[in-house]
Amino acid sequence: MNYTEQQAEWITQQILQELAATKRAPAPEAAAPVALDIPVGVSNRHVHLCREDMDILFGYGSTLTRFKAVKQPGQYAAEEMVTLRGPKGDVKNVRVLGPLRNTTQVEISVADGFALGVKAPVRMSGDLLNSPGIEIIGPKGRVVKQDGTIVAWRHIHISPEEAERHGLRDGMEIDVHIDSPRGGMLSHVVVRVSADAVLEMHIDVEEANGFGLRNGDTVRGVKQDVRHG
Repeated sequence: MNYTEQQAEWITQQILQELAATKRAPAPEAAAPVALDIPVGVSNRHVHLCREDMDILFGYGSTLTRFKAVKQPGQYAAEEMVTLRGPKGDVKNVRVLGPLRNTTQVEISVADGFALGVKAPVRMSGDLLNSPGIEIIGPKGRVVKQDGTIVAWRHIHISPEEAERHGLRDGMEIDVHIDSPRGGMLSHVVVRVSADAVLEMHIDVEEANGFGLRNGDTVRGVKQDVRHG
């Protein structure tokens, strides 16, 4: 097919216009990271006791006395307190948290570890293998644990429904942005999904002080990538 010079010029102009329009078209926006506002729960040193150790420390058949509820359903701070004893010294008036568990677990800060002479690893609750032991002293007796002392890993409690809405899964690690005078970004915050969970980020006193956080403050969690699970 032969084109006249006028037809060829018209076709050329149409092609050039289509190319220009393609260049002007905005690139599709990248998906925004999933974000949610999370209340903060600051965790001080505390102890979870099993039934056997409770009997030794506070007397056979003794029960924990509720002092005040904590945010996670069914859990509470008890009136009962113990003393922790390590190779270098004691830490007194350490509160017991209820209810009783199958295994005794002691959660301390890094600074507590220096005072006690115990090098506790940073672990998720329940991950006690090869963790150091400690002596626990109560009003009725004492127990020497061969393991069970940890520094709690920062984590977020969240329900399955809320986790699904924000694209989160159990075991995932996310970043948390803290908007405060001493704020910044807190990485490697583990997501813990459970049926009865209330949305809350748990960090220990040292981390809270470092970022100027208090109980009830709000931080923003951002799902930047998946590092676990």
